[in-house]
This record gives sequence, C-alpha cells and structure tokens, in this order.
Amino acid sequence: MSTWDQERLHSFASADDLYISPFREDGTTYGTPTWIWSVVAGGDLCVRPYNGPGSRWYRAAMSQQGGRIRIAGTEYEVSFASADDSVLDAVDDAYRTKYAPQPVSGADAPAWAPLGDRPRRPHPIERHPAPQPPARGLPGRLGAR
Repeated sequence: MSTWDQERLHSFASADDLYISPFREDGTTYGTPTWIWSVVAGGDLCVRPYNGPGSRWYRAAMSQQGGRIRIAGTEYEVSFASADDSVLDAVDDAYRTKYAPQPVSGADAPAWAPLGDRPRRPHPIERHPAPQPPARGLPGRLGAR
C-alpha cells in the first residue's frame, strides 16, 4: 500500500477542502463528491463521518474500499483502510485542534465512533494526480468557446 509523502501531508494538514467520492456499487463509477473534514494524524491522512456511520459516503467507503478524493486542488485515486487503534486519540486531538473554531464542531463527537466506525485512511493508489479534463475556452474567459 502506498503512503503519502511528507510534502503532500503538510499541504493536506492545512487544507479545508477534501471532497470524497467512494465508488458506487458497480465498483467503477465514482459517487457524488461530498465535502468532509479531514486531518493528518499519526503520519497519515484521516477522515471520519460527522453524521456517524450511516453517512452515505462512509458506507460506500466501507463497502467499496476505493474511490477518489480531491484535496488541496488535486485529485487522487485512493483505497480506504481503517485507522489503527494506536492513532484514534491523535485523530480526535487533530479534529479538536483544526475544527474547534468552527461554529458547529464535529470534533467533540467521538462518542458515535465506537469500534468499527472508526476514521478511514485514504491511501494513494498512484503517486500522480488523476487525469484532469482538458480546459475549455480561452484563459481568463469562463465559458468562452
């Protein structure tokens, strides 16, 4: 399993723009991108469901074990793995530190994260960003053809 390099982890730690798209049931079609909070803890990128294990994206990540994320302006093909017990406290602390200033904070909601509903760790499948569609129009002119 690949891991994130330190430069990427540093950019992920300050990013507040992770969109997660686990595969749909067919295992090839990406789900609708869902904006979620993320942290770097224990030397890894971690995500967890604010609304608990019933969240659609979380259920898909648990069952499909793969998909795509977009963070810090770049898309990555990823596999999902459960966070180890050894990092659960670090994940809670990272959420509290990063998101405590938010008006509605999921950082203090670890009570809904019992064994089995733990944070997920997106791991890169490849080191290169996913292909981006070609830009349309002229630079500086949105929608121009």
